[in-house]
Amino acid sequence: MSGQSLFPVLEPLLPQVRKPVQYVGGEKNSQVKPWETANVRWCLMYPDAYEVGLPNQGLQILYEVLNAQEDVLAERTYSVWPDLEALMREHHVPQFTVDAHRAVGQFDLLGVSFATELGYTNLLTALDLAGIPLHAADRTPADPVVVAGGHAAFNPEPVADFVDAVVLGDGEEAVLRITDVTRAWKAEGAPGGRSELLVRLARTGAAYVPSLYDVVYHPDGRIRRVTPNRDDVPARPSKHTVSNLDEWPYPKQPLVPLAETVHERMSVEIFRGCTRGCRFCQAGMITRPVRERSLPTIGKMIETGLAATGFNEVGLLSLSSADHTEIAEIAHGLADRYEGSDTSLSLPSTRVDAFNVELAKDLSRNGRRSGLTFAPEGGSERLRAVINKMVTEEDLVRTVSAAYVNGWRQVKLYFMCGLPTETDEDVLAIARLAREVIRTGRQVSGRRDIRCTVSIGGFVPKPHTPFQWVGQTSAEVTDHRLRLLRDALKADKECGRAVGFRYHDGRPGTIEGLLARGDRRVGRVIERVWREGGRFDGWSEYFSYDRWAAACATELPAAGVDLDWYTTREREEREVLPWDHLDAGLDRDWLWADWQEALSGTELDDCRWSPCYDCGVCPEMGLETQIGPSGRSLLPLSPTGTVPAPVGPAAPVGVPAPSAV
Repeated sequence: MSGQSLFPVLEPLLPQVRKPVQYVGGEKNSQVKPWETANVRWCLMYPDAYEVGLPNQGLQILYEVLNAQEDVLAERTYSVWPDLEALMREHHVPQFTVDAHRAVGQFDLLGVSFATELGYTNLLTALDLAGIPLHAADRTPADPVVVAGGHAAFNPEPVADFVDAVVLGDGEEAVLRITDVTRAWKAEGAPGGRSELLVRLARTGAAYVPSLYDVVYHPDGRIRRVTPNRDDVPARPSKHTVSNLDEWPYPKQPLVPLAETVHERMSVEIFRGCTRGCRFCQAGMITRPVRERSLPTIGKMIETGLAATGFNEVGLLSLSSADHTEIAEIAHGLADRYEGSDTSLSLPSTRVDAFNVELAKDLSRNGRRSGLTFAPEGGSERLRAVINKMVTEEDLVRTVSAAYVNGWRQVKLYFMCGLPTETDEDVLAIARLAREVIRTGRQVSGRRDIRCTVSIGGFVPKPHTPFQWVGQTSAEVTDHRLRLLRDALKADKECGRAVGFRYHDGRPGTIEGLLARGDRRVGRVIERVWREGGRFDGWSEYFSYDRWAAACATELPAAGVDLDWYTTREREEREVLPWDHLDAGLDRDWLWADWQEALSGTELDDCRWSPCYDCGVCPEMGLETQIGPSGRSLLPLSPTGTVPAPVGPAAPVGVPAPSAV
């Protein structure tokens, strides 16, 4: 029977797997609607483990937005670990939702949110377990329409064979438009089958449908053109942008996990978008323009969310939270309101030039003074000019000194390795910078217990950024530079013991680069990797570079390309890139000009406070940057002193994880 729970056949398997509680559902604020009351049924998937997927803000927002519609139901599914996958295959249990344990294959739509390209193989696992054909071309009207979204969906071409439709940009309004189109199509008796539904989604601008666009290649492997194969669909599908975040104050009822997750806090997005112009940052480019939430909305969301969850930490989220024009008022008002309670406040990693001690003191007023994280990104000032991270060594040392003199003992510095034009000396400059931080911290604080952790991530060129044409640094060169840095840090007799060093080798970044800038031919590689056992490629214990390299060697030569062609090859200005037919609002000529500015070391100011640089977003999208100051108050309420205790099972203590941006 449609909508029937699979839990009776799932439950006997759970004692045999790791962390069975992640599959049982029933979290506080989860929703289960009667199957028969819904005209449109969504299954929302985060293609990673429950502990990573449940805290995801995007999925929680869409879950509430959809369930707020009277005739719509939305449930969630996450990737199952290999131990449960094996048992599900043995006992013929299909992919299920955690809310009502319904079969994923019975829903009208399967919405998949890709925060990273390394989740692609997990999508194939879920499709196969659900009994949904891997290839969109093989699906019937009985199969769900697979809709991809998230930041990685801004180049969906590597998974074009596996998804039916793609949402570019903000999802709140987009999922409702897709729902409206689907509802009307079903009410008419589903004329024309799923093909007609997909055409309607494309024609109305609700989603990009890859099957309605043909790709032609040059003999040398480059793309000649991408064109629609129908006259009634857009030549360049464009992104969705929510213009007024105050009208979408979600999530109102955040989910409270049953199993341990990477973030266990009540999070509020205080603004969306970024115009700092960091040339490596895809998120900052594709989410333009900046749209701030008002102080009253932020205050109300926090008040409502804490009452609904019982969490004792509030995360103020955005790409650069300290850049909110009224962040001082937000932090001070919240610190006043929750002083004396057990509620703490936190920001993700902070820009050096946006940090001040008073802000940090407000955020730690309840006594929870954790380490501070700053992201200089590049080791030398020359390299920081290339990436448009306008932070000098003097800025960094002065900021960190202020933190140490005011009682902080631990800072974390985040850098990238493999940035364009980078040399060995640029990377070794990180060691000199860390040494100066420790020396200065000891001097200003008068203490020896000063610590600094250097964390290194590999740079991956991303679509819709000025670096989309760059040849990616090879894994061998990246690993060589990381070894040089490690040795330099260890060799420092004075400060070496006070500096922690965390890094990953360069090989996962190479595969991420393949997937980030790949075209439809890369889909064959993804499928082969999956058939050879690829799962959870974002987890070091499951990732296999050799498996990916072997799949590339098998699948790509027939097209006259290889792994290096997709990764370390420099693109020419007028080469047609796989995502050029998708409109993120950014002017392609502006991106190229900014890449040339990077090569000359020219920095650009934040366009919020300077003349427009003609990136194209505002006129293209019919929008504009929305910032304060508003002069309004955060909360017209007196201090609470206490916060309501959680209802139901207590949430376990969380395991902290680094910011994704």
